[in-house]
Amino acid sequence: MKTTYSDIKLGSEETLGAMLAGLKGKEGFFPYLHNDMSKFVPGASWVYYSGPYWGTEEIGAAVGSLLQGTWLSAGESVREFETAFSRKIREKHALMVNSGSSANLVLISALKRRFGWADGDEIIVSVVGFPTTVTPVIQNGLVPVWTDIEMNSLNFDLEQVEAKITPKTRAVLLSPVLANPPDMDRLIALCKDKNIHLVLDDCDSLGSTWRGKFLNEYAVASSNSFYSSHHLCTGEGGMVVSNDEDLMKIARSLAWWGRDCVCVGKGNLLQAGCCGKRFDRWLPEYDQVVDHRYIFSEIGYNLKPLDLQGAIGVVQMTKFDEIHRRRRLAKERIGASFEKLLPVRVPGEHPLAETSWFGVPVVCSTPQQKRALVAHLEAHKIQTRNYFSGNILLHPAFTNFGDWREFPNASKVLDLVFFVGCAPHYTESVFEYFDEVLAKFAE
Repeated sequence: MKTTYSDIKLGSEETLGAMLAGLKGKEGFFPYLHNDMSKFVPGASWVYYSGPYWGTEEIGAAVGSLLQGTWLSAGESVREFETAFSRKIREKHALMVNSGSSANLVLISALKRRFGWADGDEIIVSVVGFPTTVTPVIQNGLVPVWTDIEMNSLNFDLEQVEAKITPKTRAVLLSPVLANPPDMDRLIALCKDKNIHLVLDDCDSLGSTWRGKFLNEYAVASSNSFYSSHHLCTGEGGMVVSNDEDLMKIARSLAWWGRDCVCVGKGNLLQAGCCGKRFDRWLPEYDQVVDHRYIFSEIGYNLKPLDLQGAIGVVQMTKFDEIHRRRRLAKERIGASFEKLLPVRVPGEHPLAETSWFGVPVVCSTPQQKRALVAHLEAHKIQTRNYFSGNILLHPAFTNFGDWREFPNASKVLDLVFFVGCAPHYTESVFEYFDEVLAKFAE
């Protein structure tokens, strides 16, 4: 007889998570173990480049929040996740939103408001990366100033970054592709010397460190993503973090309809609100008592997550260090296989960095080699991915924002570079399969 979610009874003595764990493996019960590699069959099972590192704990937390939680939208579980996350990465404040792309939108919008940036002010960005790193710059009326990458590390060229700073430059927006940071000492010193902000898109690089500190600790504010392929996964989801309290108040307001009220989690249940004067004369031109929860101080959005996503995030935090360790191990093993068996190059990390790798970058010798190797891997059910956009100015949405010909290395990325996964769910059988498939290509 098959077991379904409708058969699960909630009891006072046994948590839903425990019941789900007890049901694991029973016929007809399918928790989200899509990336469980314990039954990996070489040549038959796909090697996905990434995916949720979940077990029944995450399923139990999500369903428990849905059936027993106080809130459907962002509530107590989201607040608990925000608190745990900010403490782990050593920031004072965190705001969960519905995606990493939304986190970037809120991040740039709040920074512009907080520091009084004007339309036409400049933000220095890499021309290689993911589009929603830079689209919030454009959407906020700011100007992206593109820099090429250098081919050794595939990070943006710090010589170009320095050369492109003008009196209108307000920030450098760093987004370490595949999590590998550039020379942070030089970048930090440059920003300090020029009196500009360092902003971090940390969506691909959560857990990476420089001189023992998380990358976000060097930035005025950062974004994170909890999409299914990222280090932590809540299905969809993102986070904005900063030590700047005023910035984070603006960010929360922007993400919560532009609301002036700052009550979150259990604070939403307080009759008088966190401020103690929820019902007061809040409108300057209206001399009557109104509810602070319906006072709006920003032109905002609704970018709130579901509370069940926060519940998943709380569980994922218990695996933070394990995911970091396993990603680094997978990158080391798979990268070594590529360089041992094929005439390709796998970029490594700076001696002062400890990279929490998002993927294994592979630099080929020729475009023909790249095409043949990608086809070979895909034919053997090993997923590959482009080095994200390559030269983003070649893409239809961005052709009016710069001349792609000015960035030759970014174009080389499309010719020569791809990446494979280094996901935390990979097993020894997966590593051995990489060896086998790459050896076949080398024959």
